[in-house]
Amino acid sequence: MLFAIYSLTIAALFAVLDAGDVALTEAAVGAGISTILILAVLALVPRHEKRAFGHNIPALIVVLITGAALVYASFDLPIFGDPNNPVHTQVGQYYTQNTYGDMGVPNMVAAVLASYRSIDTMGEAVVILTAGIGVFALLSAPVRRRRESATDRTSDKDSAT
Repeated sequence: MLFAIYSLTIAALFAVLDAGDVALTEAAVGAGISTILILAVLALVPRHEKRAFGHNIPALIVVLITGAALVYASFDLPIFGDPNNPVHTQVGQYYTQNTYGDMGVPNMVAAVLASYRSIDTMGEAVVILTAGIGVFALLSAPVRRRRESATDRTSDKDSAT
């Protein structure tokens, strides 16, 4: 519930900042779908976990390889906060100077998301649609009965006799 409250607060902040599309996405995915998914998982997962013994060596290897690849890739990133980064010298200036002339939309965020990054925005819409279908599939799953323990069955037989 705290995650849902946090997401709604962030969505309200985005709405105040005139980023309605980001606010709508945050409210739908962050507060709506994520909360439903967490509650569905809690309802479907058994109460007690089966204890696994030993180590999962293949999982450890995958995690180490992925971590090493991410660390290696981070060396190629520009220095954080450097004013000479490409985002500050090329892309940001172009958007700031040409958005209204190219699009005719006074809200720069909406113009960038709707036109310059329209494929990315469409991808976000597909993610929201897929998440909604996943939630629908989880909520429409048939209800499972709880298994009766052996002590419950024997006590029922004893009470019947």
